[in-house]
Order: sequence, then structure tokens, then C-alpha cells
Amino acid sequence: MTTYIARPIEAPVLKELRSADDQGREMVPATDEEGGAPLRCCLRHSEPGERIALVSYAPLRRWAARTGAAPRAYDEQGPVFVHAQECPGPEGDALPFTNSHRVLRRYSAEGHILGGELVERDFEAALTNALDDPAVALVHVRAVEYGCFLYEVRRA
Repeated sequence: MTTYIARPIEAPVLKELRSADDQGREMVPATDEEGGAPLRCCLRHSEPGERIALVSYAPLRRWAARTGAAPRAYDEQGPVFVHAQECPGPEGDALPFTNSHRVLRRYSAEGHILGGELVERDFEAALTNALDDPAVALVHVRAVEYGCFLYEVRRA
């Protein structure tokens, strides 16, 4: 059985994004009056009254810079919610945001898309199946509604 880890945006990257996001824009914090925003820094939904920000993030580009991969046209960036200030990160290692339809997008070590899957049921089985393929280096979990990046999963 494949062992895997859901990875939040790393603390050094969050520090950069809170200064200038991957579009080069300054962060604009706001108070989340309603709560429920999927936070990529701590992999949970925001609580009413928390200070959060919507920033542009390029997850595959940042991974490629560390690994030497060349995602070319597969490199993309999009909006993600983060706490406006430093936070302690995720509590525990449970897979977050699995209570809804999700898309799993698989990538090779070169950064190329190997496929995608709409997951309506049994999220963990679909994720295990994706990571059982030795050609898959990582999986991006995305929201169906807007296609937003939620988090990255790699083998442990």
C-alpha cells in the first residue's frame, strides 16, 4: 500500500507569498467574516474573523525549481487562500478537503501531466491508485468548482 503525505504550502514560500505573490502583487489581507475558505497554509477551512488573503500561487513552478523538472506549458498559477500572518500549519496528517468532489491531477518527474481523475467517492482509494503508478511523482488535488489547487500529495 502506498504511503503518502498531503503537503501544505511550505513556510518559506508562504513568507514570500505574503510579501509578493507569484504574480508579483502585494498581499491584501482581509477579515474573513463568514469563514469556510480553504486555507493552503494549514489545510483547513478558515474560521469567521480570521485574517486571510487570496494570493496567486504557482505550485508546479516552485516544485520544478527545486527538482529541475521542466513543466513548460503545464506550469500554471492560480488563487489560493492563506492566513495573512504566520500560522502553525496543519494539525495531524489527515487528508483535508475530501468531503466533496475533487480532481486528482498526476504529474511525472519531468513535470508533465500524466492524467487526471474526477473523484466522486472513495478519495483515498483514488489517491492510492494514482500514487501506485511509479511514473507519478506527485499529485495535485483540486477543487471541481473552480479548478483551484488545494494541495500537493507525494509519497512518504
